Amino acid sequence: MLIHSLAILSTALLFGGMTLYSFGFAAFLFSAMPAASAGPLLRRAFPWFYLFVIGTSALAAAVMAAIALTTVPVRQVLMPAINRATDAGQRARFKWLHSASVLVTLAHIAASGWLLARLA
Repeated sequence: MLIHSLAILSTALLFGGMTLYSFGFAAFLFSAMPAASAGPLLRRAFPWFYLFVIGTSALAAAVMAAIALTTVPVRQVLMPAINRATDAGQRARFKWLHSASVLVTLAHIAASGWLLARLA
């Protein structure tokens, strides 16, 4: 019973945190600040976001462990590539890489929402 409760709570935390970050925090930054300021601030927040995803998903069931494992390469490989493309002014590469990271995050949100619905 305790493990089931922890799985539900950690999945709810993961789902809510990813949703808030993706649709709230990032959108808020770009609406409240000039892009030249919002972009670097969001860049500094992303490593912490990915650590949050890794940590909370590792607390939940096998689906969440899969999310943790797939977030590691996003944090360690894809995010630095996005930053390099931004720094080099490679707009097309940035758009492609950023789209890939968005798709991964949406898949993680969907997977955690699915698990949360099944556990609840």
